[in-house]
Amino acid sequence: MNTLIIGAGGREHALAWKIAQSPQAERVFVAPGNGGTLVETGVENVDLDPTDAEALIDFARDQQIDLCLIGPEAPLVAGVSDALVAAGLRCCGPSQQAAQLEGSKDFAKAFMQRHGIPTAAYRTFEGREQALAYLDQVGAPVVVKADGLAAGKGVVVAETLAEARAAVEAMLGQGRFGEAGARVVIEDKLLGEEVSFIVLVSGEQVLPLATSQDHKARDEGDRGPNTGGMGAYSPAPIVTPALEQRIMREVIEPTVAGLRAEGLPYVGFLYAGLMIGADGAPRVLEYNCRLGDPETQPILMRLESDLLELCLAATGGRLPEVEARWRDQAALGVVMAAGGYPGDYAKGHPISGLDAARDCDSKAETSAANIGMSTGTDTGTGTRTDTGEQEAKVFHAGTKRDGEQTLTNGGRVLCVTALGADIGEAAANAYARAEQIQFADAFYRRDIGHRALKRGTSR
Repeated sequence: MNTLIIGAGGREHALAWKIAQSPQAERVFVAPGNGGTLVETGVENVDLDPTDAEALIDFARDQQIDLCLIGPEAPLVAGVSDALVAAGLRCCGPSQQAAQLEGSKDFAKAFMQRHGIPTAAYRTFEGREQALAYLDQVGAPVVVKADGLAAGKGVVVAETLAEARAAVEAMLGQGRFGEAGARVVIEDKLLGEEVSFIVLVSGEQVLPLATSQDHKARDEGDRGPNTGGMGAYSPAPIVTPALEQRIMREVIEPTVAGLRAEGLPYVGFLYAGLMIGADGAPRVLEYNCRLGDPETQPILMRLESDLLELCLAATGGRLPEVEARWRDQAALGVVMAAGGYPGDYAKGHPISGLDAARDCDSKAETSAANIGMSTGTDTGTGTRTDTGEQEAKVFHAGTKRDGEQTLTNGGRVLCVTALGADIGEAAANAYARAEQIQFADAFYRRDIGHRALKRGTSR
């Protein structure tokens, strides 16, 4: 089967890498892809705009594409899935109307309110003065969100009234996010621990994926400005079987039922960003209408099932016929970012160490000591785990190729992802591999996974 993956980030590299492993896969194309997908075994880049539906349709017909898989949010919100389906192509990705769950924070909040899905209280504003007056009334802490798509950067967790007012001024006064910030949602700040809960949906059918958690803040200790994500790990120790059932019952099932009731049938991945409160209750922070990035990278490192078959089952309305099987190991991904991200950053820096020997064991003890993590059980296998699976994988996001050289081409440049017997060992392996890679002004957090480790269990 021929597959077309639409997108250019680390998530799309991971999707292409995993789908290329399927016995059913013949040719795997990525439009436009990046420097990593360009050299990935069994994968081909295609120089197409992810939001150019007409060009994508022409290519899919020419190459006899059997499945289109949309990775990022922008094509979904632009209606690319609708266009592909209307052209008779099989597409794993929700419709433009359903994608409003991610494309408009106001739509998502009103949807949750209509269907009794737990979330924070909120108000929506288009006028600067009204928003500022409301802030003076409610005080802080609050969360100020750009209504539209802002690449994961349109959320400000304001601990003080001054921070909240500055966020409103930036969005409604200065137009920082353009049309995406022309309307803002101001909501109560929820307390607890964040969890990423991702499922594959086909109408009424739902297949949960492995649990995960990410780190959205730029700086260690989960401080600093929000980013698209600085790292992630799977599984999420906080999500017990009982909590998973509660999330399904109180969040996922009402969401899917609500979409169907409103005439918005959903096919594709659905991500609920949740806050788990001290009372154990899950509350929705946000929806994404696709796989998360960087959660996808550790999740797919753990997936034993055929991803292509799972996607085909979703688009064919037969999710109950398949199952998602997971490796017992944990997986953790560390994002290596360009200096200045999520603000302004330079591009075009050469990256070295991508082809370095991957004997992580030699550095795992040092890395673990640096971040206060246990390495767990030593696999003693260098680049492979005791199951023979690849121990570490460098997924590219903001990269491009120039001849034989790989250059930086974005804010989040790489996601170095590794397996381990537990989260501590996965972290040690990922950091050992990251230490082998260099580019100018590179930075990454040294504490990815700290929340799991502090819980006293890392599996």
